[in-house]
Amino acid sequence: MSRVLITTDYLRPGDEVDQYLRSAGLTTRHDPMTGPRDPEQLVSALAGMDAALIANEPFSADLLARAPQLKVVVRTGVGYDSVDVEAARGLGITVSNLPGVNANAVAEYTLGLLITSARRLIDSATGVAAGTWPREDGNELRGATLGLFGFGAAARAVLPLAQAFGMDVVCTTRSPESERDATGVRFVSFAELLATADYVSIHSSLTNRTRGLFDASAFARMKKTAILINTARGAIVDEHALAAAVRSGTIAGAALDVVTEEPMPAESPLRGIKGITVCSHLAGQTAQARRATGLAGAEELVAALEGRPRFAVT
Repeated sequence: MSRVLITTDYLRPGDEVDQYLRSAGLTTRHDPMTGPRDPEQLVSALAGMDAALIANEPFSADLLARAPQLKVVVRTGVGYDSVDVEAARGLGITVSNLPGVNANAVAEYTLGLLITSARRLIDSATGVAAGTWPREDGNELRGATLGLFGFGAAARAVLPLAQAFGMDVVCTTRSPESERDATGVRFVSFAELLATADYVSIHSSLTNRTRGLFDASAFARMKKTAILINTARGAIVDEHALAAAVRSGTIAGAALDVVTEEPMPAESPLRGIKGITVCSHLAGQTAQARRATGLAGAEELVAALEGRPRFAVT
């Protein structure tokens, strides 16, 4: 009987995901990730485990090598940069993600950040809470240009929502021409996206190419009135450069759902800067998306253990 470690914090013993895995003949153990933890704790939790349904905690080469029974790792989300995929491949471990599973949730959240930024809602609410009555002008989205960096499932789901608000949409992507079948979006170079977009929304995976791509030189090419939105991966943005760009007025601000280190440390350069709003990685966290993600992850895990994974990245 195969044993499964579950670290995703919203999955619980006895829930429908647990029942699904047990009905497939698996034994489950829950050890939820609720924040950073000593790698040795995870090594101990993986002892004797054949598979793992995981959150976004690091599965390094060293950790994988110390889990000799492990055959399958399934990430309950889209990104899988926390797993050393090459090390897993060398050890014969199947690693899967769940592409597109929370795209609608991320798209709606992205529009929420756009509206919040455009209408200065955070400034207004915090001002009222502090006893003042802020009355600064905001901006309408209609007629503004949204730049999508990446064109995966979430970005594709953002497109019709942005169009419904009357926004023009441009996109930079490495997707092949055959996958650029959407109407109402103009595909442009990265340089043109930076120069023309009023709002730049990141929807890319974290790779060696994208790590730190939004740096001082990128911000210098953006409009002074531009807002950066990031619901993808924190490390795509150079946080020190972003803080300096907003502080100096190089760009107008940023609304971030992700940061390089989560939870965001007290010494983060993003703290205390007017114009930068940071949320706690909630873009994909709706009740509907969580349910879909948990069940899809369980189904992928069972399939992978049976040698028929659908979304393997190794």
